[in-house]
Amino acid sequence: QVQLVESGGGSVQAGGSLRLSCAASSVSINNLWMGWFRQAPGKEREGVATIYPSDGTTYYADSVKGRFTISHDNAKTTVFLHMNNLKPEDTAMYYCAAKHPWIGSPILPSDYNYWGQGTQVTVSS
Repeated sequence: QVQLVESGGGSVQAGGSLRLSCAASSVSINNLWMGWFRQAPGKEREGVATIYPSDGTTYYADSVKGRFTISHDNAKTTVFLHMNNLKPEDTAMYYCAAKHPWIGSPILPSDYNYWGQGTQVTVSS
């Protein structure tokens, strides 16, 4: 069982930055796909960025390319989402998730089976 705990959300003005963290308990993330997803009120959950720490492969949603960066620590227990030049449309609940590599797509939230509780990001204009 993979347990994930997110932290780092908050409120910022447009153009600001935040860093989200996702700590995985009792497991190495090396052989898991790790992803950040977000869900705004009234909208479906969408993939933001994902990473496979074993080889460093990453995927980004077009809306965040060039602004967000997903990374992990050297111990491969924590995943980060560095968010720069934040926009009001980035406002959402952000979730960390994990899945085994042989299951589904790296970017579809429906293929991830381990989820954190979420952390709110609010960007004001």
